[in-house]
Amino acid sequence: MGKIIFYEDRNFQGRSYECMGDCADMSSYLSRCHSCRVESGCFMVYDRTNYMGNQYFMRRGDYADYMSMFEWRDSIRSCRMIPMHTGSYRLRIYERENFSGQMHECMDDCESIMDRYRMSNCMSCHVMDGHWLMYEQPHYRGRMCYFRPGEYRSFREMGYSNMRFMSMRRIMDMC
Repeated sequence: MGKIIFYEDRNFQGRSYECMGDCADMSSYLSRCHSCRVESGCFMVYDRTNYMGNQYFMRRGDYADYMSMFEWRDSIRSCRMIPMHTGSYRLRIYERENFSGQMHECMDDCESIMDRYRMSNCMSCHVMDGHWLMYEQPHYRGRMCYFRPGEYRSFREMGYSNMRFMSMRRIMDMC
């Protein structure tokens, strides 16, 4: 079970909202959110409602001023709890949409998709086991996206048309 507390102002000031699961729209609880504290578990937070927009992975800890830390211009508007996974990890990445082109199966972290697989584009994926973070730059840098088990036929149609995924990491033992 995860627990995250959101605060309207920086440094854990102002009204607060305690969350122990997913929340698609925090506007009915807080007018804004500029700091948070993760007491247990792992969460993805989003700068738009319904789990859209920029996202950031948060593990146990204090985030007194996440806006300057993550270089966001807006506050957190929704969050999703990441369930702990104890089994194996398996992901297939594809060069093109609809699972076409070059395909590689991954079972561990990859610092650079280009270096390891000689793949310059990753346009779709199938997460078979585990929960994964994909990053727009090598070495787990830049914007990130959370992928849970399922099929993702087109990153472009998901709203990631101007984003190229260049590294990926399993979410494990970090929560």
